[in-house]
Amino acid sequence: MRQYLKYIIPILIPLIVLSLPTHFFPFDGLTIIQQRVIAIFLLAALCWVMEPIPIYATSVVIIVLELLLLSDKSFILFRLGSDQSNFGELLKYNEIMATFASPIIMLFLGGFFLAMAATKYRLDINLARVLLKPFGSEPRFVMLGLMLITGIFSMFMSNTATTAMMLSILTPVIALFGPKDPGKIAFALCIPVAANIGGIGTPIGTPPNAIALKYLVDDNLITFGEWMMFGVPFVVVMMTASWFLINHLFPAKQEKIELKIKGKFLKTPKAITVYITFIMTIGLWLMGSRHGMNSYTVALIPVAIFSLTGIINKEDLKKISWDVLWLVSGGIALGLALDKTGLARLMVHSIPFDAFSPYVVLLGAAMLCLIMANFMSHTATANLLMPIMAALGTSMTSLTPLGGEITLILVVTFAASLGMSLPISTPPNALAHATGHVQTNQMAKIGIILGVLGVSLSFVMVWILNITGFIGQP
Repeated sequence: MRQYLKYIIPILIPLIVLSLPTHFFPFDGLTIIQQRVIAIFLLAALCWVMEPIPIYATSVVIIVLELLLLSDKSFILFRLGSDQSNFGELLKYNEIMATFASPIIMLFLGGFFLAMAATKYRLDINLARVLLKPFGSEPRFVMLGLMLITGIFSMFMSNTATTAMMLSILTPVIALFGPKDPGKIAFALCIPVAANIGGIGTPIGTPPNAIALKYLVDDNLITFGEWMMFGVPFVVVMMTASWFLINHLFPAKQEKIELKIKGKFLKTPKAITVYITFIMTIGLWLMGSRHGMNSYTVALIPVAIFSLTGIINKEDLKKISWDVLWLVSGGIALGLALDKTGLARLMVHSIPFDAFSPYVVLLGAAMLCLIMANFMSHTATANLLMPIMAALGTSMTSLTPLGGEITLILVVTFAASLGMSLPISTPPNALAHATGHVQTNQMAKIGIILGVLGVSLSFVMVWILNITGFIGQP
């Protein structure tokens, strides 16, 4: 029976929610539409946690259910009573469908094209070969080089793809360590840790960052370059701390190791086009609004160039991580429903958050996100929490001196990427664990320490950004 519970519970609980009268809920003035959003939210949360279906499929289900239950083109029976005061306002169907082509999705698509082209023309391997040369042959410094390169790649490539590539480079090296040499653990652990932390550095580094950008608009707008202004220093500090921690807990006994990475930079016209496009795109992203284009518009430039030149062909398109794009679009759709129906604001206003210290709220939100991110997908965690945090940041006046909504969103976003205590926490962790060189308790020890340290550092970062006038009141 237990094996069927993961299928029964995600369906049963939302159905119970839909069957209850609206006055049963602890929210004053709850509408029928808002009640349906609660049911969809619970369905999404339960499916993302229990995974009865793939997590990307849950996102598609969310969008379809919103079209069927909440839109102005929904099934006619679900629109009966729409003239009643407690029914609520229907969402526009085209706004729900537009989440599949949100600017956030286009930003990630551009990132995927860059990463695929770099891999196809061996730009990643050759950069790794060149960048590793200065780090010599002493294990701890070789590990520092590996972490640095993994972190940089993870800012612009899939964390999973980066980890898989770096672990494949390391496989013959790890074999050189003795069977009881802690260095074997250190080298296998440093790659997923660097990949998880490195993704925080840019808006396209990891899906939670892109989800956060959805709510950082208008007065809270953060450009690609501005994100990197605080994201990269955060990554550098966390990477340094993790390097010291891993070296302290798992010091290598072997005195020298040698990485042999073969290859050379290709000089074909297509390879040169990839190099130029890569540099140009990143340059345009970093220059922000000086050229009049936002990061979403810039992201489509490599898509156009690589498609036009045949660098990315139809076979390559099949290899794009469409599941990630669907997962993000489902989160955007969920946020749209929570926002447009007013449910997020209603939920936030029902709890007297202003009675608490803003630091307590920030810490509680970050720790909740960190705990959730250790047990479920980082993207799913951000999808569930971000709309509520955005509404909380807007409504909580005591947060205003600390930067308000932008502060809360940034702290929670960083916490979402720091959940890396278990093999199931992130795909990079799972890949490292699959090597057989890392035990769960070893991964948990590193992950818990770095998670708590990262949340603490994010508070320091927010304080610095606030006193320098980057966010909040100068």
